[in-house]
Order: sequence, then C-alpha cells, then structure tokens
Amino acid sequence: MLKAYKFRIYPTKSQTTKMEQTLDLCRWTYNKTLEIRKNAWEKEGKSLSKYETNNMLPEWKEDNPELKVVFSQVLQNVHERVDLALKAFFRRVKTGEKPGYPRFRGKGWYDSFTYPQKGFKIDSGKLYLSKIGSIKIKLHRPIEGKIKRLTVRRTTIGKWFACFSVELEDNPKPPWKDGSLVGIDVGLESFATLSNGEKIANPRFFREEEKELAKVQRRLSKAPKGTPERKKALKVVQLVHERIANKRYEFAHQISNQLVKKHGLIAFEDLNIKGMTHNHNLAKSIHDVAWNMLVTLTSYKAASAGSMVVLVDPRNTSKMCSRCGILVEKSLSDRVHKCSQCGLEMDRDWNAAINILRLGLQSVGIQSVEARPL
Repeated sequence: MLKAYKFRIYPTKSQTTKMEQTLDLCRWTYNKTLEIRKNAWEKEGKSLSKYETNNMLPEWKEDNPELKVVFSQVLQNVHERVDLALKAFFRRVKTGEKPGYPRFRGKGWYDSFTYPQKGFKIDSGKLYLSKIGSIKIKLHRPIEGKIKRLTVRRTTIGKWFACFSVELEDNPKPPWKDGSLVGIDVGLESFATLSNGEKIANPRFFREEEKELAKVQRRLSKAPKGTPERKKALKVVQLVHERIANKRYEFAHQISNQLVKKHGLIAFEDLNIKGMTHNHNLAKSIHDVAWNMLVTLTSYKAASAGSMVVLVDPRNTSKMCSRCGILVEKSLSDRVHKCSQCGLEMDRDWNAAINILRLGLQSVGIQSVEARPL
C-alpha cells in the first residue's frame, strides 16, 4: 500500500534559483522528448519507448551542458511522464473518447520534478537534494514506512513542498460491527447525507470568496500587461484561489478522517463528475463541493485504517424506494421521497444513501442490512 506525505520546505535564495533552473531544464527535456516521439511516430510510424529516449540523454548533455546540473534520474523521470501522457492519449483514442494530444509546456507551465529512487535523504531535520543541497523542511509528523520516491512541487505563488510516496504494509480488514457500515449520497444542498440520517452541511467555500475573487480579478484585468502592477495583481488572484483550495482540502480531510474512524465499510456513488459539469447551471457548484476529493482522500485513509471504500452504480439511487424497491420519479426540486406503493416518506437524499449502502454491501457479498432506524 502506498501513502503520501506532504511537507513544506524553505529553500534559500540560491537553492530557489537552482530549483527554478531544474524546473526549466525539466520543461525543456519534456518538450524535446515529446517532439522526438511525435516526429518518430508521424514520419517513421515508429513508437519510441522511454528507455530509448533515456539513452539519448548523454548526447543531449553534450550539446546542452546545463543539463548536467540536474540529477540524472530526475531527467529520466521526465521521460516517464511523457511516456505516461502518450499512453493515456492512445488509450483514450481506443475507447473513442476525445483524445487531447499531450501539449508542449510553455514557460511557467512545469511545476514539479521527481527523484524516483535516490538522490535525496532526510538528515538532521533537513532534506538533502542531489545537485541542490540541504533544505529546511517542516516535518510536522513522522514518516512511517519505506520512502519510494520524492516529488518537489512549486505552487503558483512560489511556495515549495516535498511530497513523499511511502510504501506501507496492508492492514488487515476489521470484522463487521453494528454501526460500522455507511452509504453516502453527496449533493449540492447538503455536502453529504449518510444512510443513518446524518447530514453534513455544504460549506460553499468558492461562493463565500466569490465577491473577493471578482474584485481582485478586476484589478488584474485593468493592470497593463508586462508591468510590475500586473504581476502583483496576478499574485493576489492566485492567493485567493489558493486560500479557497486550502479550505476545501482541509474540509475534505476532516470529513474523510471522521468517516474512516467510525465506519468499516463506506459506500459512495461512482459519479461521472466531468459529465455532470456539462450542465452550466450547476458546474460552478459541482466544482466547489469537490466530491472526487472526498472519495480519493477517504479511499487512501480507509486502506491504512483497515476500512473499505466501495463505489456503486449511481443509476436510480435517488428514484428507488429504499423500502419496497419501486422507482419514484422526481425532479431536482423534489426534496422528499414519497412512495405511493408502501407509503414511505423521507428525505430524498437519506433514501438515496440507504440505497447506496445496500448496493455497496451487495458488491462485497452481503445481501441485506438494516440501514434505516425504525
């Protein structure tokens, strides 16, 4: 099992310069690799592998000596990124999706570099990076497990973070207990409704900051391009976006922690978020609640806590009566489930959460459970 640890790092001015240079050289390598593989395919019908492009690195370093200031495995990881991007492209082509060919990276559009195996270590409260030096790091919690790789990331406002990928042993799954099973229906009116009837309010972080964001964006649009004023205004806009993202991320962390501590099995709907955002009336609200973030965080925390997350088919979970099983048609404005067959009347989201739990239990071989209090 893999787990991620993220820590803030504080490079000196000279180290920041080296890291910025590393990002720019990685960006150059990415574009060069993509160009070579694109030309090989279009002109010769040949598909180059990441190992073949790795073998070109010594020649590139002879022609561009500045590449030597970057740790060799960091450059090899750039080839791996190009390889993964192209594989994803061809996979989308085969499945008939809109493929979207990998793009060349412009200046400022490359914000991380990775040490895939070695070239880094934590020693005496500092992070050593090959070719860069020892950097102050805020280790706010101990790292458990074997560190497999390190990614150094720069945010849009110039903060730096070290993200460690750590390998842990799988925890055994706990036995099923009363009250340890839950289905969750995510929504816009309430952030989530649980199958036990509990509701989690929607914090609407973007909506809260929308007026402030509009104000700073107006200042940005009025600032002349290429001036220090525009650069300063852009940073203010980025700060507001970062504040919204941090609030949303912290909220999802808190909710996911609560879920994995209380429940052994957690069932979510397997929603097509991208498809749902095609509704322009709801797109902004859907992006604001960040349902995928909650599912992702809960999934990896459940794995380390010995719990289980299952995703179920969302079809008819809101329409189906959780007592008798018939379908009850509803519009988005209908907030109460009223069954004409069995007479069940309850909150529509609670009804959906019970159905989600039932489907989740069926997916792991359990056919029935009393999900709703009498």
